[in-house]
Amino acid sequence: MFTRISAIARNTFTDLVRQKVFYILLVFALCAIGSSVFMAQLRVEAQFQMIKDVCLGAMSIFTSLLAILATANFLPRDVEDRTIYTLLSKPVPRFAYLLGKLAGLIVLLFLFTVLMSLVFSTVLWLREQAALAQIRTEFSAAPAEELQQALKTVTDSTFNANLVPGILIIFIKSALLAALTLLISTFATSALFTVMIAAAIYFIGHLQATAREAWLSGVDTQWWTRILVALISLLFPDLQAFNLADDMIAGAAIPWNVFLETFALGWTYVAVYFALAAFVFSGREL
Repeated sequence: MFTRISAIARNTFTDLVRQKVFYILLVFALCAIGSSVFMAQLRVEAQFQMIKDVCLGAMSIFTSLLAILATANFLPRDVEDRTIYTLLSKPVPRFAYLLGKLAGLIVLLFLFTVLMSLVFSTVLWLREQAALAQIRTEFSAAPAEELQQALKTVTDSTFNANLVPGILIIFIKSALLAALTLLISTFATSALFTVMIAAAIYFIGHLQATAREAWLSGVDTQWWTRILVALISLLFPDLQAFNLADDMIAGAAIPWNVFLETFALGWTYVAVYFALAAFVFSGREL
């Protein structure tokens, strides 16, 4: 069984890499990240904060887009090419087919995140070297203590271990969206419908926390409001919980308990959505 799942995952990964959507998103993501080098001149700390803001935002948006767009085409394309009939005619359970597809996409999302992280770190390194050279020139006549303090300010603002947990959360968020889109595609009538529903859930997920606070802020909150909020929280993932960029941009380390809770929450969503997708797909007529 593992051999069949891994074979489907490899084929899915290879097919996705060959698709134009991967290269288009990669180019846009790299351009968005690379353009941060040419931002208006600000003070040193503000420069690095803005670069981190742009880079992390681009990583989150483009990995989410890739997860939704690529997953939405799985079933419609395989049905159109009749590939799914060939696979399922062999001793391949339907859940193994879906798991292989999802695994291949998650591997691609991980590679996509690593590539953007490498570009991100390169951008920060280039900006660091320019800032260090500028500071050495400006503080050439200053006391050694002031020079060392200025240099330390720059080095503390560049790519460091504090960013790694946040980048992993961005990847997990994209895996969650892939599993959610896969679930939608098992009962959707077309790839376009899948993309539209997944995009709607994406925006709902980001606004859910704000709406929940607004609905429950009243003293005399009705019981049906609480039930509605609970149902929405159950059906739609709270994507704002995966937004840890603000702390990272400020240079603060993400607490390990927050990271582990978010990490576990993300993979729990992936497992639940996949289980529901396998259940729905098992009763679908092809």
